Amino acid sequence: MGKKSTDTRISTARGEVLRFKSPAEFFSENKNIAGFDNDGKCLYTTVRELVENALDACESIRQLPDVDITLEELDTAGLNEIIGVTTHERQDKDLYEDKLEPKKKGGRKKKIDEKKPEEEAAIVADGEDPTVEEATTKSKKNERLFYRVVVRDNGCGMKHENIPDMLGRVLAGSKYGVRQTRGKFGLGAKMALIWSKQSTGMPIEVRSSTSASGPVTVCVLDIDIQKNEPRVQLHEKIENTSGMRGTEISLVVGGSWSSYRSYIVRYLRQMAVITPYARFSLKVSSLNHGSALSFDYARRSDEMPQEPATINHHPSSVNVELLKQLLYSTKHKLLKQFLSKDLSNIDGPLAGRLLTELRLPADCEAASLDDKQATRLAQLLKEAKFQDPSGDCLSPVGEYNMRLGIIKELKPDIVATYQDVACTVEGHPTMIEAGVSIGGKDVKPGIAVYRFANRIPLLFEGGADVATVVSKKRINWGNYKIRQNQDKIGVFVSLVSTKVPFKGTGKEYIGDDIPEVKQAVKRAIEKCCVQLKVKLLKQKALSDDRERRKNLTKYIPDVSRAFFSVISMIADKEQSQASASTSRKLDDEERGIVDEVRHKRLKVETLSEKLRIHIEQCDASSALEQVTATGVQQPRRELFLSPRHDALDLLPDMHHPRFIFRLHACAMKESS
Repeated sequence: MGKKSTDTRISTARGEVLRFKSPAEFFSENKNIAGFDNDGKCLYTTVRELVENALDACESIRQLPDVDITLEELDTAGLNEIIGVTTHERQDKDLYEDKLEPKKKGGRKKKIDEKKPEEEAAIVADGEDPTVEEATTKSKKNERLFYRVVVRDNGCGMKHENIPDMLGRVLAGSKYGVRQTRGKFGLGAKMALIWSKQSTGMPIEVRSSTSASGPVTVCVLDIDIQKNEPRVQLHEKIENTSGMRGTEISLVVGGSWSSYRSYIVRYLRQMAVITPYARFSLKVSSLNHGSALSFDYARRSDEMPQEPATINHHPSSVNVELLKQLLYSTKHKLLKQFLSKDLSNIDGPLAGRLLTELRLPADCEAASLDDKQATRLAQLLKEAKFQDPSGDCLSPVGEYNMRLGIIKELKPDIVATYQDVACTVEGHPTMIEAGVSIGGKDVKPGIAVYRFANRIPLLFEGGADVATVVSKKRINWGNYKIRQNQDKIGVFVSLVSTKVPFKGTGKEYIGDDIPEVKQAVKRAIEKCCVQLKVKLLKQKALSDDRERRKNLTKYIPDVSRAFFSVISMIADKEQSQASASTSRKLDDEERGIVDEVRHKRLKVETLSEKLRIHIEQCDASSALEQVTATGVQQPRRELFLSPRHDALDLLPDMHHPRFIFRLHACAMKESS
């Protein structure tokens, strides 16, 4: 008998081989889905994913983030030295030269070399070979560059036994569920590792510690693309001599800093706006050590947003397949308990009404539903009306932090922020925060839109984003005393949700076709514009006051001389015609002024000073009346703050978007 065939390939009716791919293999072939398009974009996305993981690690333990990013540029020779690859002198140089294109009929002849013979002879006479110099220049220009990317944080660290699966298995993550997160798919760091594997063949190096007094885990690992499994090269614990707590990830990837430098710097600048409670440091060292760069984004706030909470699925967000999965994994025996415990906004009585509508008994078990009944239940959950989910589970950055971030990075003349109430998009709670600034550093005239989703800057595909469309086409800026094309306007829109309604596979913009989001963005921007209008009216009133005072002050010398001349004429005429009965009699005040002039006690300079004081008093009172009438400035009361002593008891803090108010308990006793 012959040997039994071990070929397990499956052939289709067309004679083709049916293949199965692992998640790692699929995403390695379609890495553009995760934002890894070209060398420059891959470097940007690698930095972005590692920075966001670092922020998540810090925020999970309520630690103010300190994130340090280092980029070290390498050429092919430097990479080969790290890997240990030996390079040899090129033998067949024709392999590395571009081939000349064939001549086209009737076309122009290709110019090979236009150097004059005398020029070429002069170069050769100086000891230079023009062919070698040209080839060297062209080789350096087309040479591919690589970057060692190191990101370090002071977060919670990673457990020793979890590191291989957390970084070496695609789609393995801890962010699945109904919760506001920066990422959900378990792709970020794994895709950076896959790109490192594709571009350099090097593994990822991890140093992590969960405690400053505990050991440091050192792990060097690769990923098996076909099996989607980690391939560990080193995994050990060492003594923590430096008191490290957090994680340091290092990998070498292909990239292009020159083409995506502006995006990386812009990303960190906008991240500093939306997370002013974090400190970022970026250091870039190039092959030319004279062009090393360093960017520091200091912490501006110590107030961190609240931690987002995990909630149950809202009934209107459940589809047939998800409902079957929830029914399969539920811990409750009865269907009524499943509806009231595993779904949000459904209590016991409402669950009973749903069962009655389905013609099912009250003691119906969840496991007894067949496919048809599960489909009908999913349809009922879509058709019935439920209360909207609460926005308490969300973690917006807050007006206070957003205002600080805008002021810190843009340094605008005026800024306004607003946090809208939560709305619902396909059963998921969604909240919009907006900020509008006028003026600022490095801002061009017109509208500049800054977009954020779950506290992540969005830098690409902004033209179709709802924030861009609303701010440029649906806001009448003239109604708020803002000149759309002349003023330097910054519009900041931040959306937080348990499921961000991205458009496209790149997840870089939010469409303009969602009515709830569109209305919320428009409402939030208009609220900011109303605040700015008040401030602009105040500025206009103060500007008019200064201009009026300037104009009046300019004529004080002429008016003073004219008054003095008239009064002098009256004094002289009164003295020469004292007996004339036709002259008007002067009252006591007028008589006193005339006497002052006659005896030369009142001079032109004195009149000028009195007119200047009078103008200042009149302008101040009229400006105050105008400001109060337009609602710019309300009468203020003096506020006195007593010194704080640690021994005094404090009442619970009262939080406001712009400040935190702390009151002594003794102050309440004294007032009573």
